[in-house]
Amino acid sequence: MLAIVCPGQGSQTPGFLAPWLELPSVEGHLAALSEIAGIDLKAHGTTSDEETIKDTAVAQPLIVAAGLVAAKSLFDVELSTLPVVLAGHSVGEITASALAGVLSEDDAMTFVRERANNMAAAAAVTPTGMSAVVGGDPAEVLAAIEASGAAPANVNGAGQTVAAGTFEQLQALADNPPAKARVIPLKVAGAFHTAHMAPAVDALETLRPSLKPQAPTVPLLSNFDGGEVTDGDAAVASLIAQVSRPVRWDLCMENLVQRGVTGLIELAPAGTLAGLAKRGMPGVKTVAVKTPDDLSAALALFAELEAPA
Repeated sequence: MLAIVCPGQGSQTPGFLAPWLELPSVEGHLAALSEIAGIDLKAHGTTSDEETIKDTAVAQPLIVAAGLVAAKSLFDVELSTLPVVLAGHSVGEITASALAGVLSEDDAMTFVRERANNMAAAAAVTPTGMSAVVGGDPAEVLAAIEASGAAPANVNGAGQTVAAGTFEQLQALADNPPAKARVIPLKVAGAFHTAHMAPAVDALETLRPSLKPQAPTVPLLSNFDGGEVTDGDAAVASLIAQVSRPVRWDLCMENLVQRGVTGLIELAPAGTLAGLAKRGMPGVKTVAVKTPDDLSAALALFAELEAPA
């Protein structure tokens, strides 16, 4: 079995979509997604600078669109016919939900547009951010985050936890880091997955009745506890609640290992989750699909899966 995983905010880099525009189907696909998102995804993925695509209202729709484009370029059959399991980190869970058939592409882009705009508005109320804590004893890391007044927003496994809070709280954490750990500021503009995002949760609950979720056609894991989501309404409820509660990517990786996953493909803008898998899922082969040049390596993983033992 293979895992298809979709990255979260902070994975975007200037110009990362440019190589994808060389594929004939991508420009039209991006144009359709841009119309729903209300922003020019082609421009933001090719010419916008780092500061522009750091903006939450830009970054989140851009990341979801990139994953959808990469998936369409990679798979020419229904995912439900393949031995795969889907998971996404933070906003990437929207991408995964669309690929699993829970949300249509239109609904996924509508959801991420409202999520991004309202999270950006919530983040503007109080200056906040996020910092990765790499290394250290997990219990000591959580204790240090709590002592600073920040919150553990992402428990990513593989020796990485992300703290979120005010800049003063994050500075206090940096000034008093856990033993044998580094505190690294992240390129995100808010304390996501904390109580600071409560107003965005309310906005998404207002949007919820207009969505038409379906049961997943492919196994889909939740950021809440790493468990499989089997109902469309429950999947949307989880997506909404996720905005203000921690992402437990460590539990998603544990579930993938327990399911006997032998390979992991990370969709664009790829690299972060493949890196975590290399450390947290020993023995699992990984492919980070950063550009169309990586599609052949991803397909080779499927070929290995289908080859006789």
